Amino acid sequence: MNNKEISLDQLPIGTKANVTMLTSDGTTRRRMLDLGIIKGTEIEPLYKSPSGNPVAYLIRGAVIALRSDVSSKIMVTT
Repeated sequence: MNNKEISLDQLPIGTKANVTMLTSDGTTRRRMLDLGIIKGTEIEPLYKSPSGNPVAYLIRGAVIALRSDVSSKIMVTT
């Protein structure tokens, strides 16, 4: 990946990326902002659950699980 913007749910496990934009609104957007997911934040997918949803992400030193409906609204670039 060469600095291509993709949604977080498409990012391969172990690949670090930086947030470029949030496309959600309302309480979901507020929750992401409260977790520190803002423009420039580095995120790394660590593990997928056996069913593939949710995925555990390393965000600002904390491991946080996000469902694909939430992570699909976070745009990142590698």
